[in-house]
Amino acid sequence: MAAPPLIQVLFVLMPNSLILDWAGPAEALRIANQCLLAQGQPERFALQFIGPDAATPSSVGALLTGLQPLPGALVAEAATPHWVVLVGLPGAAIAVDNPPARAVLHWLRGLRLVKQQLELVTVCAGTLLAAHAGLLTGHRVTTHHQHLDELRTVEPHCEVVANRVFVEDAPVYSSAGVTTGIDLVLQRIADTCGEPIAAQVAQTMVVALRRGPHDPELSPFLSYRNHLHPALHKVQDAVSLDPRHGWTVPRMADVAHTSPRHLTRLFMDYAQIAPLQYLRRIRLAVAHTALQSGHSVNQAAELAGFSSDTQLRRAWHQLGLSGAPSQARPA
Repeated sequence: MAAPPLIQVLFVLMPNSLILDWAGPAEALRIANQCLLAQGQPERFALQFIGPDAATPSSVGALLTGLQPLPGALVAEAATPHWVVLVGLPGAAIAVDNPPARAVLHWLRGLRLVKQQLELVTVCAGTLLAAHAGLLTGHRVTTHHQHLDELRTVEPHCEVVANRVFVEDAPVYSSAGVTTGIDLVLQRIADTCGEPIAAQVAQTMVVALRRGPHDPELSPFLSYRNHLHPALHKVQDAVSLDPRHGWTVPRMADVAHTSPRHLTRLFMDYAQIAPLQYLRRIRLAVAHTALQSGHSVNQAAELAGFSSDTQLRRAWHQLGLSGAPSQARPA
């Protein structure tokens, strides 16, 4: 099987770009590459930092040098997918009447966004730059709460969503500001590399995973990880990476080098869920993904580690999931 394509991630940096808007997401992608390599998989992200000037000050005054120039027109080619990342700028409103902004907007207006080929990621007021470039027409987007009205004014033909950490409307992905860029990139890592990798990245970054109040419940791969206990994370990593294994509480305890009783206590104290309940939720998540990919109920049960389709159906209903497993398959 051919290796998946390397995604070119272009961080567009203008004078005074908010440093946390791009440094946090960039670190998440770097760590994702490390996690993939540790599992014998190829890296997925190639980071580039581009801008209208080769050197520019950051929001905190540190001078950034060695920026690459804005590239020629990007062509949406499946063989070389690109993410263009736009980040915020300080100020009550985003000024676009200066040479660097005009250069960036001219370049952005030449982009033709295509899902999974040429995609846009905005952090904080970076959404305003995309709006000024005409890239948001017809899309659902969000931005920092201080810029919501400004966004509605600049681009009245997009749906501005308030009170959300991030909004996904491929090929446009937008986040509310500053640290929420990390939340969005973690979700993009999960979509691209799998949720276990995203969970490992979040653990490494000591990030409390969260979403907005109107978003769906976090995937089990990302839930129950808002703690700092290394042995418990090790067990959760092992279960997430190989849910088909014949896991029992003693076998999980062996991974943590502790007793089954103590492991159960760790799960309840730090993750607020029992070990076998956690395992069942992980397997259900795997089965649900398999069903949505077109697998039969029997195939989904096997891929997820259930002993039979009956066991999958029983777990499905015990957790109160709507409908039946067969209804989760695409029409």
